[in-house]
Amino acid sequence: MEDLNEFVMNNWPMLLLWLVLLAMIINSFIKSSYDISPQQAVQLMSHESGSLLLDVREDSEYQSGHIKDSIHIPMGKLAARVGELDKYKKKNIILGCRSGSRSGRACSILKKHGFEKVYNLQGGVLAWEKDNLPMTKG
Repeated sequence: MEDLNEFVMNNWPMLLLWLVLLAMIINSFIKSSYDISPQQAVQLMSHESGSLLLDVREDSEYQSGHIKDSIHIPMGKLAARVGELDKYKKKNIILGCRSGSRSGRACSILKKHGFEKVYNLQGGVLAWEKDNLPMTKG
C-alpha cells in the first residue's frame, strides 16, 4: 500500500491526465446527440430530404433573425410540444439555439421521446451567421 501511495504522489499529473481522458471517452459513448458544424448541417439537409432544422431559442431571439426554413419551438415549451414533431421521428433533426448549449439539452429531450437522428448545431445561430449562411427575419 505504501508503494501505491508513493507511485500516486510521484505520478499525479500523469494519473490526472488519464482520468480526464477516461472521462472524455465515457462521455463520447453516453452522449445523446452529435455535434455538427453549420456546413455539415447544410450538407445533411441537402442530401436527405425531409430534414428539419429546429430553433429552440426564445420568441424574441427567433424574431430578431433565424435560419431560413427553420421551425421554432422555444426550449421551455419543447417537452410539452414534442408531439408536433412526431412525423420527423425517423428523419434528421438539427437543433439550434444561440450558441449550441440549449439545443444540446433539447437533443436529449428528443432522444428520450424516441427520435433517432438528432444533431446539435455546434456554435448555434452565431456560428451559422459567422459562416454567412442564409438567415431571415420576422
